[in-house]
Amino acid sequence: MATIEKFEDLEVWKNARALCNAIYPLTNSGTFERDFKLRDQINGSSGSVMDNISEGFERDGKIEFRQFLSIAKGSCGEVRSQLYRALDRKHITEEQFQLLRKQAEDISKQLKSFIRYLNSTEVKGTKFKETFQKS
Repeated sequence: MATIEKFEDLEVWKNARALCNAIYPLTNSGTFERDFKLRDQINGSSGSVMDNISEGFERDGKIEFRQFLSIAKGSCGEVRSQLYRALDRKHITEEQFQLLRKQAEDISKQLKSFIRYLNSTEVKGTKFKETFQKS
């Protein structure tokens, strides 16, 4: 198994970034562009998924990372709910909705699995490693 050295190496972060990048252009066209509150909310929550993964990773501790992954998972649920609103308001097509909802669900599952893994491991995080070695 490869060692993850930076958050950009995390598959779940890459997937969250892809979701964010898929949502943004949809919100800048048609009727979606004029639904300012929903547009800003869905852009914010989709960005929050990837941002919380990265922030938790950079904390260098398992407990903090797990907490931020949980927040990211919540933001992912928020994105799904906002996608329903966008569909109901006819800002996106059924096909766009299904594709984005599936992406968000897959990320939620990845986050849940990652949290489960962190709960089961004894590794505490890099900030708990000794900063010096005995000679």
